[in-house]
Amino acid sequence: QVQLAESGGGLVQPGESLRLSCTASGSISKAYAMGWHRQAPGKPRETLAVLTSANATRIEDIVKGRFTISKDNVKDTVYLQMNSLKPEDTAVYYCFRSDRGRTYWGQGTQVTVSS
Repeated sequence: QVQLAESGGGLVQPGESLRLSCTASGSISKAYAMGWHRQAPGKPRETLAVLTSANATRIEDIVKGRFTISKDNVKDTVYLQMNSLKPEDTAVYYCFRSDRGRTYWGQGTQVTVSS
């Protein structure tokens, strides 16, 4: 089993930044993919960014230029740096990890962008 612990959500004003963290623990391997989705009320879940253990990254167009994904191998942690936040970024953000053929999800962290 793999456990994912997310942190970093909160309430910010438009134009501000937040950094989300997702730390993996348990039966983790050295070959994996980790990333972030989000889901706003009444909307489908959206993929935002993915990063692999081979350092390949993909940022989806909906957040490209504002969001970046990075990792700390020592801490088994993936980060989502979110800049120039907009009210439409308000959602629950979920971390995921694909490891040994299974996908695991974090509990979600709320991000609210409002003036």
